[in-house]
Order: sequence, then structure tokens, then C-alpha cells
Amino acid sequence: MKSLLSLVLMLVSSSLLAFGPQFPVGPNQKLTPGKLCDKPTAHRYPEQIAYCERDVSYETKEILIKNYDQKLGFQIESMDRAEFKIDHFIPLCAGGSNDTVNLWPQHKSVYEITDPVEPLICEKMLNGRLKQADAINLIMKAKLNLSQVPAVMKVLNSL
Repeated sequence: MKSLLSLVLMLVSSSLLAFGPQFPVGPNQKLTPGKLCDKPTAHRYPEQIAYCERDVSYETKEILIKNYDQKLGFQIESMDRAEFKIDHFIPLCAGGSNDTVNLWPQHKSVYEITDPVEPLICEKMLNGRLKQADAINLIMKAKLNLSQVPAVMKVLNSL
């Protein structure tokens, strides 16, 4: 009986691995390469970077989720919508755009890790301690590889 249970557990585990995760742990570079604000409502920081006001419709959010599910095999639509937010890959405060190529569905377990990076980056930009290009590189490093978040935070805290 014990070997039968072990076999069932092994098959279930293999099936879960074969299907992959239900949601992305980072933005997909093909669907979400990132984009800077090209229709600014203001310019910010000593560097005078273009700033776009937040403007993402409900319909756009639903399309993004559908695209990530259909094109990448995720199962976001079948999950609790309250567990997700639509994230700006390049944050608005760092000069990011509301364009769909800068947006992706981010699960709570991911944004709990990456969210502390964004205000710190924008604070450093405001104080003139971080240029936009460097800020974007740090954001991409953190969001594309969650294990890099502590290293990114260390760099930011040293500025």
C-alpha cells in the first residue's frame, strides 16, 4: 500500500511540474519588454524624465491576463483576481508607460518581494542619486530574477 501511495504522489508531482506554474514570477520579455512614457503629463526629478499618469483600463487588464494565459500557458483567469495586480514593468515613477508592452499580471507572492524596490528607486532618482537608465537596469534585474532583489536593495541603500 505504501508503494502505491508513493507512486501516486510521484505521478501527481510530475504532473504539476509538467504543467508548470499557474502564474508568471516575472514579466515575459516577449509580451512585456518594457516601455518608457511617450505621452507625458509632467517631467520629474533633476533629470527631467517624462512622467505618465496611471491610466490602465479594466478591459486592458483583462486582455493582459488573457494574453499571458493563452500565449504562455498560465492559469491566471481561473485564480482569485484579488491575488493579482497589473504591474508596470518600468514603474511610472521611473518614467514607465501605460502601454501594454510595459504591463503584466503580477501575483501577490511576487509583488510582496518586488514592491519595496520601486519607491526606493524613485526616492533615489528624486534626490539625484540615481539616473533613469541605472534605475531601469536595477528594476529589470529585480523583476526578472527575484533572487536578485536583496542585491538590488543593497545597491539602492548604499546610494
